[in-house]
Amino acid sequence: MTSNDAPHQKPANPNFSSGPCAKRPGWSLDALRDAPLGRSHRAKVGKAKLKLAIDLTRDVLEVPDDYRIGIVPASDTGAVEMVLWSMLGARGVDMLAWESFGEGWVTDVAKQLKLENVRTLTAPYGELPDLKAVNFENDVVFTWNGTTSGVMVPDADWIPADRAGLTICDATSAAFAQPLDFAKLDVVTFSWQKVLGGEAAHGMLILSPRAVERLETYKPAWPLPKIFRMTKGGKLIEGIFEGETINTPSMLCVEDYIDALHWAKSVGGLPGLKERANRNFEVIAQWVHRTPWVDFLATDPVTRSNTSVCLKVVDPAVTTLPADAQAAFAKAITSGLEKGDIAYDIGSYRDAPAGLRIWCGATVQATDIEALTHWLDWAFTVAKGSLPQAA
Repeated sequence: MTSNDAPHQKPANPNFSSGPCAKRPGWSLDALRDAPLGRSHRAKVGKAKLKLAIDLTRDVLEVPDDYRIGIVPASDTGAVEMVLWSMLGARGVDMLAWESFGEGWVTDVAKQLKLENVRTLTAPYGELPDLKAVNFENDVVFTWNGTTSGVMVPDADWIPADRAGLTICDATSAAFAQPLDFAKLDVVTFSWQKVLGGEAAHGMLILSPRAVERLETYKPAWPLPKIFRMTKGGKLIEGIFEGETINTPSMLCVEDYIDALHWAKSVGGLPGLKERANRNFEVIAQWVHRTPWVDFLATDPVTRSNTSVCLKVVDPAVTTLPADAQAAFAKAITSGLEKGDIAYDIGSYRDAPAGLRIWCGATVQATDIEALTHWLDWAFTVAKGSLPQAA
């Protein structure tokens, strides 16, 4: 892409990926100098670091004192799978899905666990299922924020306090950016590489007292691999929630997560993180409002994510093209910006409608989002100029 009208100011940080996400402002490898490399995670220094990561998580995320927090393997996916395989089957299950990761949990429950009493409530990309239709006599599994659709639940008001089943919430793109109501959530999972820009492969599992009770009173009919086991002799393995991880963690990644949590406290903790994400989203929202060729994928403003912001091209010259040509058009925009070191990884998720996905979490600077919007306008103009009907 070339044009004499190209903007002059590039984003200082071109990392807008929705995972792994941008590191905190000012981050460098020097931030990891205190990592106990070459030491056992079971040594005193290793346990102390893992416990610190848990304690800081509770502090910054404002997790209730009677909820357990554990570091588990395999990122958010591992945390969710541990819960699905360890807790479900005690009663019916309502599965909510409106994007690819929610659909993945449906596949696990219906086709892998093969539970019989499963209801699936779905919605197309850009919308939410009917939350009023959820049966809370059942366990309920849902994503708080659909990373691949940019659609989030607006709040937890739809969840009753006197529910019979457990609420199991995949909050990986919501934690630290959206107001999680822990009183309404029995299980919360997330990963380090999202809003805080940590490293991948480690997940976080947060359990309410009700969730712990389920683990201690219910035994699934199927065998559990060691990596999923959270009880022994009918009792919770408390060490998991004190830093004694099930398998060996990367102490380098642990140090990076601790650094991110300290940074989070320095910008005002949870309120400060939410404010930064909201400010980033507002820059995008104002640009969309004044830009005729683009719109949000999320149809309802109340459900629009402030982290994984998904956009669609609505210019008639593009929307009248075949689906594969629309996808090629969106790719022309994203690949051109990536080649110019302006924006990396802003294409929509592979299973989502063709378009853009721009991460606006707390580690991204609003000035970089603002600079990006000018480049998006330029890239669109250049790409549209290459269409045969625009010649």
